[in-house]
Amino acid sequence: MASVPSLASTVQQRLADGLSAALPDAASADPLLRRSDRADFQANGILALAKQLKGNPRELAAKVVEAIPANDVLKEIEVSGPGFLNITVTDRAIVETLAARAADARLGVPFSESAGTTVIDYAQPNVAKEMHVGHLRSAVIGAAMVEILEFTGETVVRRHHIGDWGTQFGMLIQYLIEHPHELDHKAEGGAEVSGEEAMSNLNRLYKASRALFDSDEEFKTRARARVVDLQAGDEETLALWQRFVDESKIYFYSVFDKLDMDIRDGDVVGESGYNDMLTETCRILEESGVAVRSEGALCVFFDDVKGPDGNPTPLIVQKSDGGFGYAATDLSAIRDRVQNLKATSLLYVVDARQSLHFKMVFETARRAGWLNDEVKAVQLAFGTVLGKDGKPFKTREGETVRLVDLLDEAVDRATAVVREKAEKVGLSETEIVENGQYVGIGAVKYADLSTSAARDYKFDLDQMVSLNGDTSVYLQYAYARIKSIFGKAGDRTPAAHPELELAPAERALGLHLDRFAETVSEAATEYAPHKLTAYLYQLASLYTTFYDQCPVIKPEPAQEVAENRLFLCDLTARTLHQGMTLLGIRTPERL
Repeated sequence: MASVPSLASTVQQRLADGLSAALPDAASADPLLRRSDRADFQANGILALAKQLKGNPRELAAKVVEAIPANDVLKEIEVSGPGFLNITVTDRAIVETLAARAADARLGVPFSESAGTTVIDYAQPNVAKEMHVGHLRSAVIGAAMVEILEFTGETVVRRHHIGDWGTQFGMLIQYLIEHPHELDHKAEGGAEVSGEEAMSNLNRLYKASRALFDSDEEFKTRARARVVDLQAGDEETLALWQRFVDESKIYFYSVFDKLDMDIRDGDVVGESGYNDMLTETCRILEESGVAVRSEGALCVFFDDVKGPDGNPTPLIVQKSDGGFGYAATDLSAIRDRVQNLKATSLLYVVDARQSLHFKMVFETARRAGWLNDEVKAVQLAFGTVLGKDGKPFKTREGETVRLVDLLDEAVDRATAVVREKAEKVGLSETEIVENGQYVGIGAVKYADLSTSAARDYKFDLDQMVSLNGDTSVYLQYAYARIKSIFGKAGDRTPAAHPELELAPAERALGLHLDRFAETVSEAATEYAPHKLTAYLYQLASLYTTFYDQCPVIKPEPAQEVAENRLFLCDLTARTLHQGMTLLGIRTPERL
């Protein structure tokens, strides 16, 4: 269906018409409309216009107000201060706009048919290594951006750049050759091995091979020779390397399944996926003069990147011994994503501590012509997950926290919270367990997404699963509360009644519901899922006030009032559900 105009766009158009009528020379001026706590909207554009026209801003503002004909959208326009316009819209305009949104399956969020293609690089675990709390943010933020961008019309290509190449595989593969049953599955009756069992196998093998590598010089020599075989494409070596990758994927997918994330095999393109491009990437960079040889290594230098000694710190694309570093792989990935996947945007959801590396990689790609005005690359850099003490999150023994343990504990805590309320709602044991999963994983995701990605945040499970405050549980309960109202509504159904006068809590809720489309757009264009979480939290808070102040079922209001309030309830529930879906969080109907 056609795009649904927001109240803001309708008010903007009325103001633009007034500007054009009152001040023909300023027909194209921007009224600079924004939401306001002094009125429904405020327009500040006349101040800049007065400078341009060398006029008195208050007088110009009054002229513009006089030139706007009476209409059913603008209830009151007050000239304030040095020429601000404080604008109040009619109740009818609010309800009619919301009715148009409610009639749209997308709740008024436009779908761009001409959007570009974004490749999102996120959720990047390492083969044969356990996922820890440091892997959480890339996965959660990246998955949310996939949903948000796809919803707005962007073509999204997912890429999971797993660490599946490097010298440690020589050690692992050589050990497996000499101990061929170490990766044999122990599951009984032909059952598939679990993710936990797969990781246990890999951990045991890694520790054993590392101990031998460190203590046996002859094994170390054989392991290093095996790296050469791997890089040369030796069939037996590659087959064993593939076993490590496959075993790791069993584990990865089990963790992503806990996170309620859909990871597709075809989207997993690790470091090894670009091996065939590395030599050509280096050749192109060297022949074009973007990279130069320095002490035998192929390097790219930057005027603004210097080490502590004041000397330039280069990006090393190829080492002096002929080996390739991360830069060669990352630059080859850019070539592939731009030239083969036809990306117009590259989004890297990567730890902020890698910012300098990506700054140099992106600048190198620009110098090579792979990035330009038509193709951009952005690092969505994220901060660190901290413990309650504000220090990097560790176990009591000082170890890095396993991601699986953290997720399991979140689900356990959430299930306890759900169980406390279960009897009142009449939940079965199956529903308690299922809702505990949704609430626990939702709590972890929301805590991550409600913080600006660039900031560190404290991982506090007690706060995350709280029914009060800015948590996903608060939003999930708000949604379930609304759904329960419809079970008590009898034969009354939601219906918009523009002729009614709205109570203050109804107006506030309605005006906020109108902001959904612009919030989704901001979250997409700014790569800022925290803006969507902030919007949803405020929506749930405004709904709570509305619920307390505006009876929907008891005491029973007049028919039209009840129908209009049920309409607001329904649109709030749909908006909460859609917004949470974009964040990758489930909304159970009964909690």
